[in-house]
Amino acid sequence: MTSLIFAAIRRWAAAGALLLAAAPMAHAEQTPAAPEIDAKAWILMDFASGKVLAEGNADAKLDPASLTKIMTSYVVGQAIKSGKIRLTDMVTIGKDAWATGNPALRGSSVMFLKPGDRVSVEDLNKGVIIQSGNDACIALAEHVAGSQDAFIGLMNSYAGKLGLTDTMFKTVHGLDAPGQYSTARDMARLGQALIRDVPDEYAVHKEKEFTFNNIRQLNRNRLLWSSSLNVDGMKTGTTAGAGYNLVASATQDNMRLVSVVLGTKTDGIRFRESQKLLTWGFRFYETVTPVKPDTPFVSQRVWYGDAKEVNLGAGDSGAVTIPRGQMKNLKASYTLNSKQLTAPLKKGQVVGTIDFQLNGKSIEQRPLVVMEAVNKGGFFSRLVDFVLMKFHGWFS
Repeated sequence: MTSLIFAAIRRWAAAGALLLAAAPMAHAEQTPAAPEIDAKAWILMDFASGKVLAEGNADAKLDPASLTKIMTSYVVGQAIKSGKIRLTDMVTIGKDAWATGNPALRGSSVMFLKPGDRVSVEDLNKGVIIQSGNDACIALAEHVAGSQDAFIGLMNSYAGKLGLTDTMFKTVHGLDAPGQYSTARDMARLGQALIRDVPDEYAVHKEKEFTFNNIRQLNRNRLLWSSSLNVDGMKTGTTAGAGYNLVASATQDNMRLVSVVLGTKTDGIRFRESQKLLTWGFRFYETVTPVKPDTPFVSQRVWYGDAKEVNLGAGDSGAVTIPRGQMKNLKASYTLNSKQLTAPLKKGQVVGTIDFQLNGKSIEQRPLVVMEAVNKGGFFSRLVDFVLMKFHGWFS
């Protein structure tokens, strides 16, 4: 039975349409609406596909508070990944990172650093992520970039590269500052980027506690202790101006979701509403990858190349989020950007579009990309293709 299904898939792909299962159901079950969320803004996004499953006021510019530390963590993670800094580096703590001597830090969350202390990057990084230490943010920022201002420049530069068009950072830690803002949508995208781009850095976010100088502090993300959800991150944020914020991420089977709630009235509400969103998403949706990264979607004739055919696929963008139980009704077709493919073609080059349809309705589009490079063929080969291409144009 399995071999017959895959044979059918190959036949449809060659014709330009992929039928992923048998005939569709006459009536699809209706997915219940998202729950009401008690927050100023919120969003639920699938990590793999980027699909937004539900949102409310997601583009409102609000104070991110300590959610700012997600970007701080991202910048630090990139610096470690690139080798610019190492976890074993010892950082000398300056006066700005001393809560007693810096009025801006008084009464805020800190890891209790003191001037002249020598602390490893690894410990400071845990202080930022687990303890939400504002003093640790300052110390790491100065180590990575030489100054807080330079580090903030890196934060906003990465925000631009990640397409966070409604975000502006003014501090390295997220304490209230004029002109500092973000949105639920941008925070979801930032969380997605942290998990995708610096997975080793993200792994620290699931650690439940950290002890420094004999002071034990628990991770402020209480969803890490949830018995009903497999939450492994990400960050809380609270200031008088922002209210209570939370970016959370959880996994179930092959699916990962990212939720954001901004501006709730109490600490308890942000956790309750985030859990409500994540539970709803896992219950009624699933992530499928009908076009695997290393599997061709279709083969296409190439003219003037050192190969006659090229495999085309979706690259790393083949994941699609659909209502649970609807995989049997999912189809896909493709269109090319031009009538013919001509060499040279680069690996990863976008040459068309894959269109996914559910019950006859287009739901997602993905780039159709070249899976292996095709160089120009020799003179005689190209001459033959020139003639054949003319014939092909006349009779097709």
